[in-house]
Amino acid sequence: MDDFLPFDPAQARIGQLLFYDKILSGNRNISCGTCHHHSLGGSDGLSLGIGEGGIGLGPQRRSGDGADRIGKRIPRNAPALWNLGHRSVHTLFHDGRLQISDIYANGFLSPAEEYLPRGLNSILAAQALFPLTSQFEMAGNPSENEVAGAIHDRIDTAWPILAQRVRALPEYGALFVDSFDTVQRPADVSIVEIANALAAFIGTEWQSFDSPYDRWLQGGPPLEPAAEAGRVLFFGKAGCSACHSGALFSDQDFHAMGLPAFGPGRTRGYDPMPRDVGRMGATDALEDAYRFRTPGLRNVALTAPYGHNGAYPTLRDMIRHMANPVGSLARWQPQMAHLPDIPWLRMADFVIQSDRFEMARQANVLDARPVRLSEGEITQIEAFLIALTGETALKRPLGRPDTVPSGLPVD
Repeated sequence: MDDFLPFDPAQARIGQLLFYDKILSGNRNISCGTCHHHSLGGSDGLSLGIGEGGIGLGPQRRSGDGADRIGKRIPRNAPALWNLGHRSVHTLFHDGRLQISDIYANGFLSPAEEYLPRGLNSILAAQALFPLTSQFEMAGNPSENEVAGAIHDRIDTAWPILAQRVRALPEYGALFVDSFDTVQRPADVSIVEIANALAAFIGTEWQSFDSPYDRWLQGGPPLEPAAEAGRVLFFGKAGCSACHSGALFSDQDFHAMGLPAFGPGRTRGYDPMPRDVGRMGATDALEDAYRFRTPGLRNVALTAPYGHNGAYPTLRDMIRHMANPVGSLARWQPQMAHLPDIPWLRMADFVIQSDRFEMARQANVLDARPVRLSEGEITQIEAFLIALTGETALKRPLGRPDTVPSGLPVD
């Protein structure tokens, strides 16, 4: 489709292998696919993920033990990957810390600033580099491996180490030579080609525009009655489309929706509290506090739990919250969060809620306009959101590979 960035199919096939190859993690024990798995709609089914050091997949993933056990949960819900290759996408991550921009002459405004390499083919390629350098996502602790140790000095010093790991494998080397004009011999493979291959895979693999809603838009069969009533509510009385707009049902802007606070937070060096200030963490602007990027809604029925921290287990719960954030927050219970029990983290999981000053600060920032919805109307909006599920959403072009060139196990 013309609405999507063009990617080379041969490069996407390399990206498929890299996406599931744990060679890109510091300790070779986790891949991109671990937290964005085909069988889980491109996510992991957890409120807050278990990253580097964990064992297993999805809701059954556990925290590891001994010296390899995890030190904290991933602070935010693993976002799904649907349609991120759309040309309209200009901002990524829950806090928008990656944006298309010319400020550093590499095409992007990112945490790597001027150290992000040039030659990345898309914002998807830039995005792919950051989980690789995250201590708790894929890199590991500085004392454990050379990748994490290099990141401790400066973020860009780790990427050449990962590139060397990949190009040293004959199968990868040959694939890159055959598929990239910039690669004449395996030694030419850099982190740029690796990121571009991952982008080619993500950008093509997760395209999905064949839902009942799309058929209706194109003059096909009408939506089921409940979904049609939900569509009218979504674009009308309920006001959902004020933020969930455009082809991807996201304005790519930032809004404070008053979600329950829990988890380790995204602490900063000068702000060690276990809280998540959202967009403010990227901009340091007070007016951005507690605001998060509007998620797209295509295939949203496949990507529970919901919210930037996965606070709500079902679409109905999330719709209720969006309609009445204050009332829904008051009724929220910790057991609604899907957090595998980790004894040494249990005490910290909800500690932020005992800070009445922080809770008051968060409560004072709310962008949602309450709207009165009956249970029947919530059911109708839910039916419309389900109608955004692609018919082939669970039948992806490439899928999960059985094996990868490194020989490491595939989740």
